[in-house]
Amino acid sequence: MDRYAVIGNPVAHSKSPLIHAAFAEATAQTLTYERLLAPLDGFRDTVARFVAEGGKGLNVTVPFKLEAFALAREHSARASIAGACNTLAWRGDHWYGDNTDGAGLLRDLVHNVGATIAGRDVLVLGAGGAARGIVVPLLGESPRRLVVANRTHTKAMRLATEFAADGPIVAIEPAALAGARFDVVINATSIGLGSSVPRDLWPATLFAPGALAYDLVYANGPTPFLRWAQEQGVTRCADGLGMLIEQAAESFLLWRGVRPQTAPVFPLLRT
Repeated sequence: MDRYAVIGNPVAHSKSPLIHAAFAEATAQTLTYERLLAPLDGFRDTVARFVAEGGKGLNVTVPFKLEAFALAREHSARASIAGACNTLAWRGDHWYGDNTDGAGLLRDLVHNVGATIAGRDVLVLGAGGAARGIVVPLLGESPRRLVVANRTHTKAMRLATEFAADGPIVAIEPAALAGARFDVVINATSIGLGSSVPRDLWPATLFAPGALAYDLVYANGPTPFLRWAQEQGVTRCADGLGMLIEQAAESFLLWRGVRPQTAPVFPLLRT
């Protein structure tokens, strides 16, 4: 039986086994999918054992996406653009690396949430690996402008410069955002479930009327970022659960050659 897994540290919280079990049942695919905890200094050894035991594919979560990119001998175009891999597929004697995060985000934003990116002002908070995986797909939707803001402004500037040829992207210092309004605000920072929004960093006036607040983090209730947006009067909010499901479907397509329907998985995970 073909074997797949999600590898990370930590990984016990991952919902990926539930998602891929549902995909496999819906598409009549015979496979197993598990959680694989790798020591922080043992990613390559853990992957090597997985292959030796018949592993066919991996979803890669924090903090190993850069190591996965380095491990893969072959890369998709979107993995090369992001400089990171969240999906590995075994190709007989080497790993093929892909990055499905951007595609998962766009499909969730456009098809599930009903957001419009074309002609809109989009703000991405953060300039790390998560932001790298989504800026080019966002630019592909033709926003009026895509602004990247990060606590370390030089990091945001490097990101904007690197992808300037792909569309109207610019880096703006957080303090200079005062007075600016955005139709879509995406949290791609390290603000997680146990964190709080740095209220001295991001202005409370970022959201245009009818704006969408989108958090790459997901939870059973509103995340700290979404609670902060709601305090500013934002009513259109979405967390990253849809992105998780949609990027998983992209991985499943890469591994099995069939793209599963994602809609039935949403209520499964929410409960």
